[in-house]
Amino acid sequence: MTKQERMKIPRQEMPLQDKLLRRHNFDEVSLGLPEAVAFKEAERCLQCKNPKCVEGCPVGVLIPQFIKALREGNINESIRVMKIKNNLPAVCGRVCPQESQCEGKCILGKTGEPIAIGRLERYIGDYELSHRTCPMVKPKDTGKKAAIVGSGPAGIACAVDLGREGHKVTIFESLHSAGGVLIYGIPEFRLPKSVVHSEIDYAVQCLGIEIKTDHIIGRTVTLDELLEEYDAVFIGTGAGLPNFMKIPGINYIGVMSANEFLTRVNLMKAYRFPEYDTPVRIGERVAVIGAGNVAMDSARCAVRLQKSMGMKSGEVHVIYRRSRAEVPARLEEFHHAEEEGIIFDFLTSPVEIIGDINGNVTGIKCIRMKLGEADSSGRRQPIPIENSEFEIKVDTVIMALGTSPNPVVFTDDGNLQRTKKGTVVADNDTGKTSKARLWAGGDVVTGSATVISAMGAGKRAAEDIHRFLMEGQEEKLV
Repeated sequence: MTKQERMKIPRQEMPLQDKLLRRHNFDEVSLGLPEAVAFKEAERCLQCKNPKCVEGCPVGVLIPQFIKALREGNINESIRVMKIKNNLPAVCGRVCPQESQCEGKCILGKTGEPIAIGRLERYIGDYELSHRTCPMVKPKDTGKKAAIVGSGPAGIACAVDLGREGHKVTIFESLHSAGGVLIYGIPEFRLPKSVVHSEIDYAVQCLGIEIKTDHIIGRTVTLDELLEEYDAVFIGTGAGLPNFMKIPGINYIGVMSANEFLTRVNLMKAYRFPEYDTPVRIGERVAVIGAGNVAMDSARCAVRLQKSMGMKSGEVHVIYRRSRAEVPARLEEFHHAEEEGIIFDFLTSPVEIIGDINGNVTGIKCIRMKLGEADSSGRRQPIPIENSEFEIKVDTVIMALGTSPNPVVFTDDGNLQRTKKGTVVADNDTGKTSKARLWAGGDVVTGSATVISAMGAGKRAAEDIHRFLMEGQEEKLV
């Protein structure tokens, strides 16, 4: 097939669950590419000599090679090539913002639609979950021990890469289930728990990685105690401490963080109501503050819970102080939320949460905004419009305004340098911190970011930890 013929093939669409039906369930919305469609999409790849798509991937997946193997019908080779760089393709194929990373660099995107790299990644990831054709091989034991704090994307990536080098790896997880934000933070309809557990369980079984759940670092055991027992420690605890607006009324009953809400929905299985009668407080009129991916997840979960609990007149609002054009969430998730009936209140900012004499939320007072000049983030600064206050009647308010690292982890961090925001200072290339034999990566360093960027940080740290364990020389953080 010639280059011109490939460029004429349209981008293949992902089948979706019906927008009206999916409001009533937590089943996966995106259904995956059928085999014939996946092969047709793979045919579109131009196999560029200088593939920009690889530059856009935080872990450097060998994208042209895995797509070439796929379209030649060699799925096992495609999986092998993928797993050279990415240990969790079925996860990343579902939740990575490919449109701003690998697909955003695709040459086809300059004149048309880029290759659906994420959908092809999911296809081969799901194939591997079903067929297990590319197991990881445990090498000879090096006699070195590494502790990984946190079992989210950064921790898992670091643990798997160290396990592949023959080191004995132990993961410490504060909750009762491994996976971190992949399990408690992302809804079932975007990332099924079975996919996460299957990816993680298979990797740790192949490599003999130990996972200790219900271990809160800073309480059950401290970082210094880990450093006494292990040759190296990696912190990948993410950023799980929620941020709240500093406005009156945030202590009323019915105000919660997106972290609390999504954790109850996910870990406490509210998505399987009424089979699990999980104590999730949700009313008929919900306001979600913020418009990032977590806000979309929260709003879409709220709609589904309202339906599963039999509320016929439920409303869910997303309140955002900028305009539609500035929405930070993935376009796909924003579009799905609109399809599912979420009401968006743009150029609107809360100024007070209103409650009754019993302390229950009854509404939220807001003010209209206009956009001024661009701020340091490059987005236009929202400016309040005088005398434009109004009230939205709600009984539940969910704050989805970002997160910070949990300070509990750092109870004995005397020699560990952190920023004013609580994030750990670490070298971007190696993950090395200011404390001896301690590395860090992911959201605990950068603040809230993407799954794949956290995995990239975990992998870079693993490379430096392996060098240190084998050479016995430690470089100081610059």
